[in-house]
Amino acid sequence: MTVTSRGVALLAAAVLLLTAGFRFAYPELAVLGAAAAVAVAGALLHAAGQPRLTVTRSADPDRVARGEPATMTLTLGNRARLRPVNLLAEDSCGNRAVPVPVLRLRPGHDTTVSYPVPTHRRGVIPVGPLRVTRHDALGLVSVTRRYGQSAPVWVYPRVHPLRAVPTGVARSLDGRVDGVPHGSITFDSLREYVVGDEMRRVHWRTSARIGELMVREHVDTSLPRLVVLLDNRAAAHPAARGGIAETFEAACEAAASVVTAALHEELPVTLLEVVAGGTELPSPLDRLAATELTRAPGDGMLREVLGRLRRDRLGDTLVFLTGPGGAADLGDVAALRPSAYPSLLVGLFGAAGVSAGGAAGLTVLEAADGAEFAAEWDGVRRW
Repeated sequence: MTVTSRGVALLAAAVLLLTAGFRFAYPELAVLGAAAAVAVAGALLHAAGQPRLTVTRSADPDRVARGEPATMTLTLGNRARLRPVNLLAEDSCGNRAVPVPVLRLRPGHDTTVSYPVPTHRRGVIPVGPLRVTRHDALGLVSVTRRYGQSAPVWVYPRVHPLRAVPTGVARSLDGRVDGVPHGSITFDSLREYVVGDEMRRVHWRTSARIGELMVREHVDTSLPRLVVLLDNRAAAHPAARGGIAETFEAACEAAASVVTAALHEELPVTLLEVVAGGTELPSPLDRLAATELTRAPGDGMLREVLGRLRRDRLGDTLVFLTGPGGAADLGDVAALRPSAYPSLLVGLFGAAGVSAGGAAGLTVLEAADGAEFAAEWDGVRRW
């Protein structure tokens, strides 16, 4: 609850008038002071009254690609028994406020208000809660209350269709074309036994050592396993305007295109960031919507991630997506092949006139945006 400048002035005038009226025996001044005090007290009582509103919201849809339409729908209900409400509310949508008029909502009735959500930029847009501000008739007091919960709208990067996907390092059992003659099912890791696992997969030596059943996990090496590494270091995308780097947006579009193409082909794919985010999201597209440029704490962050990729060997095909500031790091990336990642491709965005040092042996696709990357990707003959 906030007392406006008009209310403060009237309250001060009430004190002065009451003091002068009683001190100098002027009943007229005392009456004026009492009237001013009553006006302020009435404004406080009016503002203290809380309308009984219920607010529910739904986004249709709540996950869209950049530039696609999304609509937020609010349903407001007046749960008062006798008093109608007539007010103007505001809904916060990202960094802007959207006016939501509630005109003469009768008791026990609902009204629905819809408005478009801006999706011209990738990101997670928080929408809500609804803010209702009430003023008294004289404008002496105002009070703002929040109703309902907030709901995020996920704006994904644009996805550009890719006609080609990488092939595996062994012959595909499903008929995919590749460069080696025989496929295989190989050991990948151990995990705890769960009901339903086949007993022939139990690794008895490890189970006896740790005192609980452990079973083998295998992986089909006939399928290409993609690892997409997104360079989200601020140093890799230096041309940021207003906190937005177009080369990073293009890299996010490329990552979304590769991930979508792999999922469409039912291929294993892993999405990683050079600087990991604080919140783990299960969906790679959700992660691409939420990711932001981060100032890496030191120049060795990329080397640390590459070292972990070499050690863990998460796949056979690595796709590294970076900006002009990452061109000097391609030598470290090239060191991963051929032992760790036989197939290695680099997407380099906004690097016109920039020397890609150490890129020998790499397939480097230089592109200005996501659409150009998709065209270059489909032109790679080795797929």
